[in-house]
Amino acid sequence: MAEQKRDYYEVLGVDKNADEASIKKAYRTLAKKYHPDMNPGDKEAEVKFKEASEAYAILSDPEKKRQYDQFGHAAFENGGGGYGAGGFDFNGGDFGDIFGDIFGDFFGGGARSSRRPNNGPTKGANIRASVRITFEEAVFGVDKEIELTLKDSCTTCHGTGAKPGTSPETCPKCGGKGQVVFTQQSFFGTVRNVQTCPDCGGTGKIVKEKCQDCHGTGYIANRKKIQVSIPAGIDNGQSVRIRDKGEPGSNGGPRGDLLVEVIVQRHPIFQRQEYNIFSTVPVSFPIAAMGGEIVIDTVDGRVIYDVKPGTQTDTRVRLKGKGVPTLRNKEVRGDHYVTLVVQVPDKISHEAKELLKQYDALTGDSLNAAKNVTAAKESEDSKDTKDKKKKGFWKN
Repeated sequence: MAEQKRDYYEVLGVDKNADEASIKKAYRTLAKKYHPDMNPGDKEAEVKFKEASEAYAILSDPEKKRQYDQFGHAAFENGGGGYGAGGFDFNGGDFGDIFGDIFGDFFGGGARSSRRPNNGPTKGANIRASVRITFEEAVFGVDKEIELTLKDSCTTCHGTGAKPGTSPETCPKCGGKGQVVFTQQSFFGTVRNVQTCPDCGGTGKIVKEKCQDCHGTGYIANRKKIQVSIPAGIDNGQSVRIRDKGEPGSNGGPRGDLLVEVIVQRHPIFQRQEYNIFSTVPVSFPIAAMGGEIVIDTVDGRVIYDVKPGTQTDTRVRLKGKGVPTLRNKEVRGDHYVTLVVQVPDKISHEAKELLKQYDALTGDSLNAAKNVTAAKESEDSKDTKDKKKKGFWKN
């Protein structure tokens, strides 16, 4: 009786519409879980690994996937494509590249690492720092000075790390290559792996007599002050890159960069969204009703704004070009949006109350609106009662 195979999509745990990245991710997870080198002597794990590898070999190949979607397992029976009863053909597909990607971390490095020696000139690591600035400084830009520790080439050994009068020697373990090659038996046979040389750290050189000043590192740490030019329009969390102020490179490589993160302090009035500024300004009732001029604070200073008569609370006005400059062109700026909030006084004098009553009487008598509605209702009810009595009298 022929062996009943599970659906390949079911094996990998993906649906039929899964893309190439999803299929590879699913296989990578299963391969790590069931790889024979990770489960020595576990026959069940070996079977599941073969099953997942077979499914991946089919579904990762567009043409084979098309055939499988159309004909199922029958597309590869009777020797078709090398997937008959004799078992799965590991030479099919692009497993050379796949194993380097998926299984490289099992053996301390993949096939890709052997193609690129690591004892050549290498750029130094980047250094990160931060600086705090005010809201206005973020809008218009500012120069700041920060202090941090930077490594400089040791003047005693000139960066070699070796005691004066001596020189670094070729690493005997890797022969100056900076890498060591070893082989390991795996499920797929002999696997050739490349790792950074543990003795020289990939430099290819060994310092036997170390410099007393830098202790063989080749660098001296010094506290330095760095000027940081922060551009106009920068936002909270963005960084300024200063070239060649990071860690020193190795084997003659360039220095890394200094990345300074900008932390913008909160403003008591202004809020920022991209290149626009938002604020709220109180407006007195007389100005809201009759119109008039108010003073609005902006990042450029105070400006006079003419409020239109009949302005309602929460009306938003725009001050064009009073926002934040763009990073690409500081002459191009966003806008400042101001929400006008009509204020109601907490306390008013007797004279002001009388004047408000007079104003109210002339504009609709809202103070007596509820009384007038109640009186009208009572009058209507009284009239209905009288009408009912009259109808009852004539009826008798």
